[in-house]
Amino acid sequence: MNYMDEYRDRRTVLGLAERIGKLASGRTAPMTFMEVCGTHTMAIYQYGIRSLLPPEVRLISGPGCPVCVTPNGYVDKAVAYSRLPETIIATFGDMVRVPGSSSCLMEERARGRDVRVVYSPLDAVSLAERNPGKRVVFVGVGFETTAPTIAGSILAAHARGVDNYFVLAAHKTIPIPMQLLSADPELAIDGYLCPAHVSAIIGADSYSFLASEQRVPCVVTGFEPTDIMQGVEMLVRQVVEGRSEVEIEYSRVVKREGNRKAQQILAEVFVPFDAEWRGIGVIPGSGLEIAPAYAAYDAEKAIPVAVEEPREHKGCLCGEILKGKVTPFECPLFAAACTPEAPVGACMVSSEGTCAAAYKYGR
Repeated sequence: MNYMDEYRDRRTVLGLAERIGKLASGRTAPMTFMEVCGTHTMAIYQYGIRSLLPPEVRLISGPGCPVCVTPNGYVDKAVAYSRLPETIIATFGDMVRVPGSSSCLMEERARGRDVRVVYSPLDAVSLAERNPGKRVVFVGVGFETTAPTIAGSILAAHARGVDNYFVLAAHKTIPIPMQLLSADPELAIDGYLCPAHVSAIIGADSYSFLASEQRVPCVVTGFEPTDIMQGVEMLVRQVVEGRSEVEIEYSRVVKREGNRKAQQILAEVFVPFDAEWRGIGVIPGSGLEIAPAYAAYDAEKAIPVAVEEPREHKGCLCGEILKGKVTPFECPLFAAACTPEAPVGACMVSSEGTCAAAYKYGR
């Protein structure tokens, strides 16, 4: 048995399902657990995790997809920058197809704008070096997982004297929205499956305030079926025993303190600010903007551009889906007007989007 097979072993998964059923048996109301990681969302649908759980355990998907929580206004800015002369837009692949208010980067590329997909922010820095007569604007979307790499690209551009590299920053942090959602009585969240990739950077202790102040159990969980099932079992056990702690199931990667080096880079290049989240609104202190010391690399400060008034797409429930208040199947556009080939909302575009996961594995 190789390393991956151990975490996908059918007997182990079914054994965990049986243990969860016994632990949860007799509960008068279901326990509601939210995952806030797009990779978890995809894995839960892919492996049919919900079908293995008893009626007493309910899983809902939260705002764990960074592309999905990015509001239309940001996409509109990226589109506006793509229309400027002598400007190259560099972006990760997911962002190319995300609809803005009236266009997307893919449509702009079809109209002749210079939009390029890169695999790393450092590729965008190199692109700027090779094109000294043009501005390269990197579309910087992500949580604490990708933010250090984008911060590193700014440091690299600074060290290499690249003055035509800019970042359109839309980085967000996860713990503060989790606090907001767990305080929502309509959701009545009993525990969190905490994101693994993010936690590898910020550390499991970053969720301690949720357990101590809001009495919400948290388990940092990996992505394989046994990881997720064991994470659910740990949450159920905490609820049944009346505990609220931060536990680590994904101990082979995540530590209490996180990645100190990545945290140092983030603290040097970014500062907190009040960020807008699709469907949730502005959450104080939940975003990361480029620090004044590196303002020369901030596209919004260095390159003024006119942006259209943002508007949402009629009928799209992406915002409510991101809050866990409805499922994709409750959206009137799902699998009809909105498909992966012709997405209306960001939740259908991203490979980590709840609607994309439901469309691929849940129908």
